[in-house]
Amino acid sequence: MECSFFSSKYMPMSEIAHLGRTNSSQFSSFRPLVEVKSTPHFSSCRGISPKASHSSTPNYSYVPKQAVSSVDEEKLGAGNLLYQINGTNSSLFSRKLRILDSFDDEYGGVIVDSERLPANPNVFASMLSFSISHWKSKGKKGIWLKLPVEKSDLVPVAVKEGFEYHHAERGYVMLTYWLPEGPSMLPANASHQVGVGGFVINDKNEVLVVQEKYCAPQFVGLWKIPTGFIVESEEIFTGAVREVKEETGVDTEFVEVVAFRHVHNVAFEKSDLFFICMLKPVSTHIMVDDHEIQAAKWMPLVEFVEQPLIQQDCLFKKVIDICVERLGKRYCGLSVHQVASAFDGKTSSLYYNVIDSQHNNCIGN
Repeated sequence: MECSFFSSKYMPMSEIAHLGRTNSSQFSSFRPLVEVKSTPHFSSCRGISPKASHSSTPNYSYVPKQAVSSVDEEKLGAGNLLYQINGTNSSLFSRKLRILDSFDDEYGGVIVDSERLPANPNVFASMLSFSISHWKSKGKKGIWLKLPVEKSDLVPVAVKEGFEYHHAERGYVMLTYWLPEGPSMLPANASHQVGVGGFVINDKNEVLVVQEKYCAPQFVGLWKIPTGFIVESEEIFTGAVREVKEETGVDTEFVEVVAFRHVHNVAFEKSDLFFICMLKPVSTHIMVDDHEIQAAKWMPLVEFVEQPLIQQDCLFKKVIDICVERLGKRYCGLSVHQVASAFDGKTSSLYYNVIDSQHNNCIGN
């Protein structure tokens, strides 16, 4: 058989398979370089040199024998497939496989392997375009593309292809692409930030208070409870204890969540949850954090409550009133309980009120 039979035109693998089925006698001299077998854990064909054998059975297909990363494909010309025809290698009969390494999520989507992305933007552009077409044909839904900071050159390529920003962290940017028609059903970025405040009062009826070094002009001179933000994978109760320790040096134990505030359109147009926690001091010595805090001290509760800024602000005053009610055992907050769930196999912190417990130290309303 002559190589010119295929000329220099691009012929899809499916057409070659069809020709192999219908014209097996004409392809008797069509000889592969490497045998090809299935690798079910990979969603792309990344074999270097697949075998094109014909069979007397009607089922005829091409599947990869060996998984080769996209980085290897980049070095090898993105996975060119060469065949021997009558003992002669011919690059006229070739196909570049450009499927990005990925794995399926549980919702019918695709998560691109961020550790096996090609470094070359041009190679990435070709592979990304080909991969999108492939995933569409497979009926996939959303694509999650995490690009680490060291491969930020790939961001414009993805955006040009139609990807949208989802969120960004210090070390990466996450982009998404919704394949089906209609609005995207992918979950949005986190909608809230979570803050905590520690209401710490000692046996002398003194409250642990701070003055922040950086604050709005109207709050200059205000003595307030220590506050801060919860960090990733941190519990509300441990975050409150940590913030008090960092700002004042005082060690505490969590007692209850006495109240929480919910407000919208704050930092970066996100919503904010702020939990006021009652804490019991286990040390008294104050050591101020010079980076954030101007001053800290133990302040008599009455003096703290009578500050003009607290008396004039409905929110501040209500929070303090609740804390005072809790001290007088006329109000019960939410204590924390560790509860396991069979739905996700994880142990969660569940906050709720128990007024019939023998360990309860308030009578409730």
